[in-house]
Amino acid sequence: MIDALIAGRLFGIAEERSGHAGSAYVTCKVRAATDDGELIICNVIAFNDKVRNTLLALHDGDSLSLSGALTPKVWTDKQGKTRPALDLVAHTVITMHSNTPDQE
Repeated sequence: MIDALIAGRLFGIAEERSGHAGSAYVTCKVRAATDDGELIICNVIAFNDKVRNTLLALHDGDSLSLSGALTPKVWTDKQGKTRPALDLVAHTVITMHSNTPDQE
């Protein structure tokens, strides 16, 4: 696990789900730019109520920053090329619509 801060744009919309024990969480994807200008998708999951509600209020393409526990991964595309991927358990979110960070 890496303590990380990412910034990007919401890719699609956030979706609310529930776990086996009935606990609610939200998943979404964030498209972030790397330092060489390529885009990388970060898969985000949030359990905190304020963070979940903030993510659910956003629209496709909205800017946001998230902090939390990051896990880097690699996947292989249809052409056999390896690609980077990121998974983030979000603890805090900041958007253009919020004055203060939403966090635990």
